[in-house]
Amino acid sequence: MPLGIQRLVTIVFAAAMFLVFAASVLAQAQEPTPGGYRWTKAAPFPEPQEELYGLALNGKMYVIGGFGPRGDPPGIVYEYDPKLDKWSKKKNLPVPVHHQAQAAYNGKIYIFGGCAKQLIGESAVDNTWEYDPVADSYRALAPLPVKRCSAQAELVNGKIYVIGGFTPMEKGKPGTRVTGLNEVYDPATNRWEERSPMPTSRNHAFSGVVNGKIYMIGGRQAAGGAGAASPTDIVEEYDPAKDLWGNVKAPMPTPRSGGGSATYNGKIYAAGGELTTRQFSASFRALEAYEPATNTWTILPSMPVAKHGMGAVFLGNRLYLPSGALTPGSGFGPDTNDATGQNDVLEIPLE
Repeated sequence: MPLGIQRLVTIVFAAAMFLVFAASVLAQAQEPTPGGYRWTKAAPFPEPQEELYGLALNGKMYVIGGFGPRGDPPGIVYEYDPKLDKWSKKKNLPVPVHHQAQAAYNGKIYIFGGCAKQLIGESAVDNTWEYDPVADSYRALAPLPVKRCSAQAELVNGKIYVIGGFTPMEKGKPGTRVTGLNEVYDPATNRWEERSPMPTSRNHAFSGVVNGKIYMIGGRQAAGGAGAASPTDIVEEYDPAKDLWGNVKAPMPTPRSGGGSATYNGKIYAAGGELTTRQFSASFRALEAYEPATNTWTILPSMPVAKHGMGAVFLGNRLYLPSGALTPGSGFGPDTNDATGQNDVLEIPLE
C-alpha cells in the first residue's frame, strides 16, 4: 500500500475510534450513576464568571457576584426559572463586589460585605443590602460592624449569622487578617450583635444549616491569593440558641476551599473547590455530603468538570452548579479566560 494511502487510512481509523469513544462517554454520562444519582445539564449561565454565589428563593435560583478581570467585579444578578429552564438578568448590585456573603429570608435576599477589588483585606467592604426580586430593587441596611470578605451567611430562626472570612488589619495597616468573627443580623430590627467567634479562623469555607445548627466546613486558614491558601478539612458545629461551638466533627474527606455548598434533606453537599500552595494549584471535581445526624460523610459521583467559585443551589431534589472557573485564580482577579457557563445538575434519589 502506498505510504500516502496508508497514512490516510490511519487517520480515518483514528478518527473513527475517537467518535466511538466519544459516543461511549456520552452514553455513560446520560445513564444513572451508582446509587441512582444522575448528572444532566441545564441552560448555561449567560455571563460566565467565577465567584458567583447562588441561593434559592420561591422556587427559583438567584446567582450573584462575579470576580471580573483584575479584581473589577461586575456585580451581576441573574434569576433562573427551572420550569422554563431560562435565565433572566436583574439589576446589578449597587456596589459591585465579589466573595460576598448572602442569605434569603421572607422573600428577600440579604447581601453582606465582599471585596470591591482585589482579594485582600483592604478591599473588603461593610455594605449590607436587601434585594427584592419581585420589585428588582435594593435597599441599604445597617452596615457590617467590621468590613469583611469571603465570609459565610446562614439563616436560623429569622436571624442571619455572618461567620468567618477576612478583614482589613487594624488601624489602617496594610494586610489581611483571617477571622473567626461571628456576627448576627436581625432583619426585624436592622441591628447587628456579636456572637461567640468560630474556633478555627477561615475564609472560602463551605457551610450549611441542619436542625437549627450551623456547620462550617473546610475552607482556607490563610488569606490565599498568589501565595499558599492553607486548605483545611475541619468541620465545626455552632448552636445559635446557646451561642456555643461544639466539638470538632468528622473531617471533610477532601480538604479544599472556594467551592459551593447547599443543604438538602438533612445533608450538606460540598461541591468542587480549589487547592493552592506555593508549588501547586488545582480545582476539584469532588462532591461530598455531610450528615450531621450520623456525623458521617458520603462521597458522591464526581462533578462532570473540575471547577471552583460557582453557584450551588438545590431546587427540589436537584443540585444546580452554574458557572465557575476551571483553574484557580491568583487572588488579584481571574488571569485566565477559563470561566465556564456550564450548568451541571445532579438529581438526588428520592428517599
